[in-house]
Amino acid sequence: MINKVVADAQAALHGLTDGMTLMLGGFGLCGIPENSIQEVLRLGVKNLTCISNNAGVDDFGIGRLLQTKQVRKMISSYVGENAEFERQLLSGELEVELIPQGTLAERCRAGGAGIPAFFTPAGYGTEVGEGKESREFNGKMYLLETALHADFAFVKAWKGDTAGNLIYKGTARNFNPMMATAGKITVAEVEELVPAGELDPNQIHTPGIFVQRIFQGKDYEKRIEQRTVRA
Repeated sequence: MINKVVADAQAALHGLTDGMTLMLGGFGLCGIPENSIQEVLRLGVKNLTCISNNAGVDDFGIGRLLQTKQVRKMISSYVGENAEFERQLLSGELEVELIPQGTLAERCRAGGAGIPAFFTPAGYGTEVGEGKESREFNGKMYLLETALHADFAFVKAWKGDTAGNLIYKGTARNFNPMMATAGKITVAEVEELVPAGELDPNQIHTPGIFVQRIFQGKDYEKRIEQRTVRA
């Protein structure tokens, strides 16, 4: 039987070095690979390029890596909840590529599917399209966008098995599945790790073929980014 289980985040991040490109799954603070981010922080690797929907908040998620100046470039869609991100961007300390959310998701998916580039109408005629090839199809203009890949892709799943098959829960299914396919090494941390064969094949979102290392995470905070309650 294939067994991709490693002991913990420290073992899962073996080989991570300065200057690498990382994909980090999740949406806001939902479904983010908390244990893997904490290990990147502990290792102290520098000059990282991070591909993520957002940059976390100041004291949680990727925001912690920004505070320690470990990130050289962010490729993101939304960055509005992080004051340190804003400060580094405006001061020129951080290189930033802002991408429409659907385009970011599709560039990750294309990387995993072996598609080098694709055309999309999103961003045409705006700053997003500056310097990019454009083409008309059926009377509408489109931009050429290239696929994204990463040295490491870090994803967080609800359940996983020893062969690397993954099931996500709720909003965590947003960017994690696409990013899981586009890393040279995909590391999955899960809340519940079960023997191969226990997951319903019809419910699996990421097949184990895409995952190289898997471990059971611990001490998840699962913070709420914007909490709204009734008066």
